[in-house]
Amino acid sequence: MSKPVVLIAEELSPATLEALGPDFEIRNVDGADRSALLPALAGTSAVLIRSATKMDAEAIAAAPGLKVIARAGVGLDNVDIKAATNAGVMVVNAPTSNVISAAELAIAQLMALSRHIPDANASLKAGQWKRSQFTGVELYEKTIGIIGLGRIGTLVAQRLAGFGVSLIGYDPYVTQARAEQIGVELVDMDQMMKRADYITIHIPKTPETTGMISTDQFAIAKPNLRIVNCSRGGIIDEAALYAALKSGRIAGAGLDVFVNEPPKDSPLLELSNILVTPHLGASTDEAQEKAGISVARSVRLALAGDLVPDAVNVAGGVIDPSVKPGIALAEKLGQIVAGLSHTSIVAVEFEARGEIAAHDVTVLKLAALKGLFQAMVTEQVSYVNAPLLAEQRGVEVRLTQDSVSDEYRNVTTLKAVLSDGSVVSAGGTVIGPKHHQKVVSINGYDVELSMAENMVVMIYQDRPGIVAVYGKAFAEAGINIAAMTIARQQKGGKALSVITVDTEVSSEILESLRVEIQADVMQAISLTEGY
Repeated sequence: MSKPVVLIAEELSPATLEALGPDFEIRNVDGADRSALLPALAGTSAVLIRSATKMDAEAIAAAPGLKVIARAGVGLDNVDIKAATNAGVMVVNAPTSNVISAAELAIAQLMALSRHIPDANASLKAGQWKRSQFTGVELYEKTIGIIGLGRIGTLVAQRLAGFGVSLIGYDPYVTQARAEQIGVELVDMDQMMKRADYITIHIPKTPETTGMISTDQFAIAKPNLRIVNCSRGGIIDEAALYAALKSGRIAGAGLDVFVNEPPKDSPLLELSNILVTPHLGASTDEAQEKAGISVARSVRLALAGDLVPDAVNVAGGVIDPSVKPGIALAEKLGQIVAGLSHTSIVAVEFEARGEIAAHDVTVLKLAALKGLFQAMVTEQVSYVNAPLLAEQRGVEVRLTQDSVSDEYRNVTTLKAVLSDGSVVSAGGTVIGPKHHQKVVSINGYDVELSMAENMVVMIYQDRPGIVAVYGKAFAEAGINIAAMTIARQQKGGKALSVITVDTEVSSEILESLRVEIQADVMQAISLTEGY
């Protein structure tokens, strides 16, 4: 069996290749060379990129077997996430790989602005000795404003605390209690601009944040304000910043990011009171290595069929250890429900009961949807596009959680409402240190049977002799019964038999059995593993 192909489209650290391991065929291409990239994508399962390779709709279409795009870094401007999602391709990045590097660069910018380090360096190397020209200011006892108190903003706050400064912060998504934990006073934007001697920005670029610091904000700022942006270009209105620096409305600025990169012909580059760097936030050996190792691990998870915590187009996040064993079970429950569905599905409900209900079980719902649709549609189904497939088909999806589970520690159940109003369902549990998967209910009948690759589900009028009928039929066909369970809800009513067999059962045998025992349901279900 051939190994999955992983395409390395840009230079990555040796540690990245080590983290991928020996399980893949590694190919290389210059991702910036479009004419080389597109044909190289054919037959690939994963592609690893940095910033130079554009994985747009055309590139994604050139790789019909692609399962994951891995960006060894944070930004995803060069990936068409919508096209990837529609194609069922997981997109992953390394969101925490550069946080320390970015935080340290912001502080370096603050320090360099305060002490005129780049200009003093250039002056001395030019043979000049102009000490008085480069008199700076201290950070000590200054008020420093941090816009964005996420991972990087928090690291900046922690590091600046040692300088004896007063920290104020603006972040509408952070509580006062959280801000107090990191020693920051929460303020609104107007207070930020009026009070800060320094401002450092650590927020994503969105329609709401684009140009959020512009002429009106600079108009109320202190004349000694020095502002640093090491996050995303465009959060500061560049025209307004130029005017504020040129006129002396503020004292200085440090930019690592720009609206257009590189910022060719930008008037900002002509000013003496601005410090610029070429987007170096993640440009450290440590950050590059962390990013490569992180996405390599994500690729391994994705190609193994697991959910990836760093996937940007999959709901969920870090999976609690008590939830993770239920992922494979949930996917198989989806396959069982698909096999039992005799007409189209209009709504599904995924229910988690027991101790796992205290955790985020979104991942289990996604797994169940993936299992449900993979036998029902022709396109590749993944954790990424399964919710989209449900939406496109008008299938309402609900998730319910209940801490009460009467018989088992944890039980997950998938129910589907069909277009004729009937309901089909399957429930299961995972038990023991080896995470043994068991089916515990089908269509409302209580059963207990180990999950197996080949199953046959029958519902018929309960009466003597039925087991002998299908036992004889399977024996004559050379099909070995591995296990079986029979359940009924009342004496003399309908009975359900679930049988696991060593080989698949042909449709001819099933139809013959259905007629002979006058079964309402006679369905073979084959379960598959993985992506």
